[in-house]
Amino acid sequence: MSDFNAQVIAEFRANGGRVGGMFEGARLLLLTTTGARSGRPHTNPAVYVRDGARLLVFASNAGGPRHPAWFHNLRADPHVTVEIGAQEGTVERFSATADVTEGQERDRLFAQQCARDPAFAAYQAGTDRVIPVVALYRVDLADPARHRAIAAHLTKVHDELRAELAAVREGLGSSRTLGRQLARHCLSFCGAMHAHHHNEDSVFDLLEQQFPDLSDALDRMRREHKVVARTVEELEALLTSDAAPEILRTEVDRLAARLEEHFAYEEGQLIPALTGTER
Repeated sequence: MSDFNAQVIAEFRANGGRVGGMFEGARLLLLTTTGARSGRPHTNPAVYVRDGARLLVFASNAGGPRHPAWFHNLRADPHVTVEIGAQEGTVERFSATADVTEGQERDRLFAQQCARDPAFAAYQAGTDRVIPVVALYRVDLADPARHRAIAAHLTKVHDELRAELAAVREGLGSSRTLGRQLARHCLSFCGAMHAHHHNEDSVFDLLEQQFPDLSDALDRMRREHKVVARTVEELEALLTSDAAPEILRTEVDRLAARLEEHFAYEEGQLIPALTGTER
């Protein structure tokens, strides 16, 4: 993240969504996407407009020749987190799904934005690419069907991560040296873990509103995410070093034990609440 973006983000969060300087008076939101390569969360300020129940953002990149990185991220994973200034001077945070508009709809929405702010017409005139218009749809976590879908997705992702980690451990156990293919597989797993926990963190605040009795459990899950993240980062550092396979096996075993305990706790707390079954 650039120092400029970091400053804007800090000012936005400290002042209920309001910032000064070149963005003074602009309607800004913070958009957090999952890195398409790294699996880590990336937050960027973006100009937005309301369009009915959805929000629109524009991948203008100030008229640059390439789409901004956040656009490539949401094309790979449309599950995003939005922060927006609220009337009471606070910042509201919610999960959303990003949808890239196409054809006549995109052209109509972009033309309307150019009429509101001529800078966007200048951005389009300065680049050969078509500037995308992205619609953000708030996820309704109060819907019981949505609760069941979250529970099913949680179980599916946990099972996939368990299988990936088992494959990594098997590869380490059968190799005297860590080959490039296995290293890529390990790093792919690490990226998937970062992405999964980022997506969960963006939902936890909303789940806490729906299920106040889960507050303590969600706090524990947040703390465990930080512990797992540190373990994953340590493993990533080892994978890019010349560490012996024996050391790698020890670290992967340590991560596996922490993850299994964490997954079991999450499933034991969240799935009964989301599906209405007994814990």
